[in-house]
Amino acid sequence: MPLPLRLLRLLPIGACLLALGCASPRLPPSTGTYSTSPLTAEQSNGVAIHALGLVGTPYRYGGNTPEGGFDCSGLIGYVYKNSAGQAMPRTVARLAGFGRPVPASDIRSGDLVLFGASTPSHAGIYVGAGQFVHAPSTGGEVRLDRLDGVYWSRQPLQVRRL
Repeated sequence: MPLPLRLLRLLPIGACLLALGCASPRLPPSTGTYSTSPLTAEQSNGVAIHALGLVGTPYRYGGNTPEGGFDCSGLIGYVYKNSAGQAMPRTVARLAGFGRPVPASDIRSGDLVLFGASTPSHAGIYVGAGQFVHAPSTGGEVRLDRLDGVYWSRQPLQVRRL
């Protein structure tokens, strides 16, 4: 089959992936059947270490593998599934209703950090020392940033723990 025809056949899949992207505030928090068993401190540290190992992976909207790239919720889902066996919601809006809220003063490695007003539009994994790993934007890559950095310190923050 010629290449342009093959690409046309992939358009519906691409459209679905775009709908599942990182910033999807239109969706309400999940009432799905994800496990909410608490992670041990060892599992939480494993999540943080795994996330750090993915720094430098290319960003890709809708991406959820190291080979294909990550968006922010794809990164979170991949890390939690592969380091703690935890299935995660696929959108930031649904992550906002997953686990339990934690005061920012009690944050620990492996916690989710979500940014945005009433419905968050971006998320990452806290790795300790005031830093988090996330997949921030098209053309970028998974990176390590500081919560007290110029941009992130001005964003409304929610912390969630599994």
